[in-house]
Amino acid sequence: MAKIRIVADSTSDIPESLRKQLGIEMVPLKVHFGSETFYDAVTIQPAQFYEKLKTSSALPTTSQPSPADYMDVYKKLAEGPDTEIISIHLSSAMSGTYQSALLAKSLLEQELSLSVVDSKSASYGSGVLAVEAAKAAAAGKSADDILALIGQIRKELRIYFLVGTLEYLQKGGRIGKAAALFGSLLNIKPILTIDDDGEVASVDKVRGHKKAVARIVDLLKADFGDRKLNMTVAHAGSPEAADEFSEVLKAHFDIAEMTFTEVGPVIGTHAGPGTVAVFARPAP
Repeated sequence: MAKIRIVADSTSDIPESLRKQLGIEMVPLKVHFGSETFYDAVTIQPAQFYEKLKTSSALPTTSQPSPADYMDVYKKLAEGPDTEIISIHLSSAMSGTYQSALLAKSLLEQELSLSVVDSKSASYGSGVLAVEAAKAAAAGKSADDILALIGQIRKELRIYFLVGTLEYLQKGGRIGKAAALFGSLLNIKPILTIDDDGEVASVDKVRGHKKAVARIVDLLKADFGDRKLNMTVAHAGSPEAADEFSEVLKAHFDIAEMTFTEVGPVIGTHAGPGTVAVFARPAP
């Protein structure tokens, strides 16, 4: 039987303990504060990043892994002819990370069995695909079955998030289809999502945080009705906001599993501190 290994990049924001438990290999992106360079989730963790952000005179920048970075990981995982690798990455509409992985694949095509997946998502929208893929691999599912599962989850998953400020998305160039929000946003909370093309898009604009959270509840009810759900709440340096958000969700939905994660340094560079997000899908 083939041994299937799952690779994700650091923007998947999978908690380290879960990543290690499931044997998910992680390729880090980089965060740059001036002349200082850090490896996302390796040499800088979320709490350190948000503290550093408070004192930094300039916004950090990010960079993707090189094809060589991926090749090193893929070669390490290819323990034998029966190893198959499924590599799942940040939306190609937001970064060249996926393209780097594809180039690495093209250079190794004859050496190993490798599938590279564009998550068309970010943060735990990509992470949940890797987590469920790793669980399926551990259960003995084939690579084809796992790729089909990834496609199914990607279709079912709904993502809504609120940012503390649009400054970071704007300056980082990751605002996508939400660009039209600029110009009349005083005291307005945009509700954002990642659309089917893998771009940040605006769903609605609501005045005030509490009304925005209530609107997200309405959106999720329209998406899922009374179905039992799995939810992950993510936050960017705002655990209290995540707790409050999760309590509202618990009051309105039949939740089979509620988990939490932190928005890591690379995604945090573009979303900004104070971001809270929910990743919801029907419970299996």
